Amino acid sequence: MAAERDTFTYMTLPNGLRIIHCHSRAQAEYCGLAVKAGSRNETPDTYGIAHFVEHTIFKGTDKRRSWHIINRMEAVGGELNAYTSEEVTMVYSAFPKGNLSRAIELIADLVSHSRFPAHEIDKEREVVMDERSSYLDSPSDAIFDDFNDLMFVGSSLGHNILGNIDTISTFTPETCRSFLETYYTPVNMVMFYLGPTSPSRLYATAERYLGPLHYTTEAPTPIIPPTVAPFDETRHINTHQSHTVIGARIPGMYEDRKRVYGLLTNMLGGPCMNSLFNVALRERHGYVYSVDAYTSLFTDCGLFTVYFGCDDEHVMPCRRLIFDIIDRLANEPLSKRSLDAAKKQYLGQSIVAGENREQFALSIGRGTLFNSKIIPAKEVKERINSITPEELQEAAQQISRKNCSILTFSQ
Repeated sequence: MAAERDTFTYMTLPNGLRIIHCHSRAQAEYCGLAVKAGSRNETPDTYGIAHFVEHTIFKGTDKRRSWHIINRMEAVGGELNAYTSEEVTMVYSAFPKGNLSRAIELIADLVSHSRFPAHEIDKEREVVMDERSSYLDSPSDAIFDDFNDLMFVGSSLGHNILGNIDTISTFTPETCRSFLETYYTPVNMVMFYLGPTSPSRLYATAERYLGPLHYTTEAPTPIIPPTVAPFDETRHINTHQSHTVIGARIPGMYEDRKRVYGLLTNMLGGPCMNSLFNVALRERHGYVYSVDAYTSLFTDCGLFTVYFGCDDEHVMPCRRLIFDIIDRLANEPLSKRSLDAAKKQYLGQSIVAGENREQFALSIGRGTLFNSKIIPAKEVKERINSITPEELQEAAQQISRKNCSILTFSQ
């Protein structure tokens, strides 16, 4: 959530690239590109390509080798980074004040002139496969992919972002270049900036380096995931404790009710010791080290999930406690006093989180990419404060016992 002091300027280059500028007096600057491309834009024979391209754009351009790329911002004390999710790829830099041209020129070079050298692709293929193996060796991470596979079966949301051995082994320079030219287009990206540079100078610098970007391919529209019947599945694996994910479909990022689900999720299992799940499962019974609840919002759907890890004999008691808490909220409206306290905590956490300026810079990039503008803090606060006990009860009914699916990795 943007702070009241944050001011935004929106601009668009002649080639269609949107820019969001946020003024800050800090000595560190942040800029990058938010690209509407992720694992959801892949086909079964290219699973993992979005993440692989994100890796390999750093491996060489028409005028730079990989060493020159990774050293370009580090040489002045800055950082160059990127990540991929289901629907967005972020390529960005954090750097000391005064290095804006260096950062934008480098990022423009990566998305405009990457060569994807064959020898570098072969090396990075091994790196990504090792990353995937390391990820799958962690059951607390891998269970989310398996759960999403079941929840989103029949759509491209239902697969691991890292891809699989069969697909990764087929990627070539041509495969990578085709994905880049399809999705890293001006109209499919947003440039974001947080720092003291003026909007006019930012525009001039962006136009100089990103204005020539000419890819114009129209990206295909992803398929809306079908709704699946609730399931309850246990898989036996070699692990020292059991891992469980409970979840249900909820509205996506464009639905007004997302604020209600955000508040409800924070109450149930947010990043606070007094969350309802933590108090019940850890503080009162000592069943788990931690229990967390999440909302994942996509453009056309969303997902509410709860994760906990515990000894095998505590899985069913934990499940009962979680559903008892949710069902209690679904069956009886929360008192005004309790709801006001939950709102106060939620808004306070948002203010604290907003002080992480790097994450804030990334969030304004994502926000502009999907919503065209940043929703004012005042408007967000008003919507959260307007949530009624009945709205919260209705949201709890959507994630109640009868609507939830469960996956457990058992010892």
